Amino acid sequence: MAEYSLLAGGKRVRPLLCIAACELVGGDEATAMSTACAVEMIHTSSLVHDDLPCMDNADLRRGKPTNHKVFGEDMAVLAGDALFALAFEHMTALSSALVVSPKRKVRAVIELAKAIGTKGLVGGQVIDLCSEGLNRDDAGLERLEFIHLHKTAALLVAAAVVGAILGGGTEDEIKKLRKYARCIRLLFQVVDDILYVTKSTDKLGKSAGNDVVAGKLTYPRLISLERSRELAEKLSKEAEEQLLGFDPNKAVPLVALASYIAGRHNRS
Repeated sequence: MAEYSLLAGGKRVRPLLCIAACELVGGDEATAMSTACAVEMIHTSSLVHDDLPCMDNADLRRGKPTNHKVFGEDMAVLAGDALFALAFEHMTALSSALVVSPKRKVRAVIELAKAIGTKGLVGGQVIDLCSEGLNRDDAGLERLEFIHLHKTAALLVAAAVVGAILGGGTEDEIKKLRKYARCIRLLFQVVDDILYVTKSTDKLGKSAGNDVVAGKLTYPRLISLERSRELAEKLSKEAEEQLLGFDPNKAVPLVALASYIAGRHNRS
């Protein structure tokens, strides 16, 4: 059940970001690999739970029926729990103690744990669920950004930060990568909201329009489609600015990632 969702595909943005951040500050792929896999396990766990009828009640994920549609709600809950636990086992048991100091390894674990707790993913999901059905005046852009910075951005930011920690990054380098990841996560969400408005279910690989039906907050709903596109351009530029000063060759994957995310709403 866990494998069904974990191996169903997806863009693998978080593990790629973890590895790229590690390499950017002087580490290598092997140093970050087990943690990159752990991040994807946690992300998939959150998706399995997010798709449940008591949450978003989604039928499709990554172009396939959601976990609870195949195995039932009870098994989907357990599959998500299993992935969550396996992530930290994988991150700590398989990472190389010879390459990463215990101090950096513990810091990475704490960073990741904070990103998915009450001040991160869980907290954002709570506010997201409590915001369903609110009108534009009651909701506001500040609430929307709080949701995305906690529910979804926190884990993506943590992926970049733990990669930089494991790779031996300085505090200044970690700070820049934290801001970069925050920009591309908000960028991803803005573009995702645009896609929900402009693309079909077949092209998205998941149920189009679910957020609209549920009365969820989206950028086009709050600030219009045109202003959402302008915001996407702004976030893309801010993300790339954070990479100035790093080795240009090592920064290529991160520059390409920002460009890819920004360009998704322009593709058919």
